[in-house]
Amino acid sequence: MKKYSFWYRNSLSLVILVIFFLLLALQAFFGWHEYNNEMFEKGGHLVRFSEYLGTSHFVEATFENWESEFFQMGMYVLFTVFLRQKGSSESKSLTEKEEVDREPRPHENAPWPVKKGGLWLSIYKNSLSIAFAILFLISFTLHAVSSHREFNKEQKLQGHAQETFIDYLGGSRLWFESMQNWQSEFVAVLSIVLLSIYLRQQGSPESKPVDAPHGETGS
Repeated sequence: MKKYSFWYRNSLSLVILVIFFLLLALQAFFGWHEYNNEMFEKGGHLVRFSEYLGTSHFVEATFENWESEFFQMGMYVLFTVFLRQKGSSESKSLTEKEEVDREPRPHENAPWPVKKGGLWLSIYKNSLSIAFAILFLISFTLHAVSSHREFNKEQKLQGHAQETFIDYLGGSRLWFESMQNWQSEFVAVLSIVLLSIYLRQQGSPESKPVDAPHGETGS
């Protein structure tokens, strides 16, 4: 059996990871300048870059986006279990059972929860959606807390009364921040589901074969 290098075996995640850190660094750099510009205009305290990374401004902007990504991916994982789209490479077959639908069976190379069975297997069978749900809840909490702190900071600079966290949850700002990201994520999902019916990308597992008919469902 041919052995492949670590880079070849993990190139997809490594490239995406590098892009992620690069974009996060750029977000932090430009966010720092934006934050200091706002503080200068409002008479607030300017901060160094290292200090900015601990501000609610940076935390809010970061987890506001992460929250929507985890929400979208978790819902998409669940929806693709029982919903179908004729002709889409993102859908399971309309008529046939697929490999992912079969019941797990213990074997030599199976993950340990499969070998263990019982409760561990029940959890493992849904572990992907559970993980996304946990990541979403953590991100949403950090977004909400930091958004509340940022709001009160602005209120203080303007000489207005501050709000409790419960009152802030009942306002529109947090939900406006969330919904504008959530809806964009579902537009992206809808795009890949529908565009993959008629369009192709040779070599991508997200696409059907180039010569596949439009009505063929699944990749």
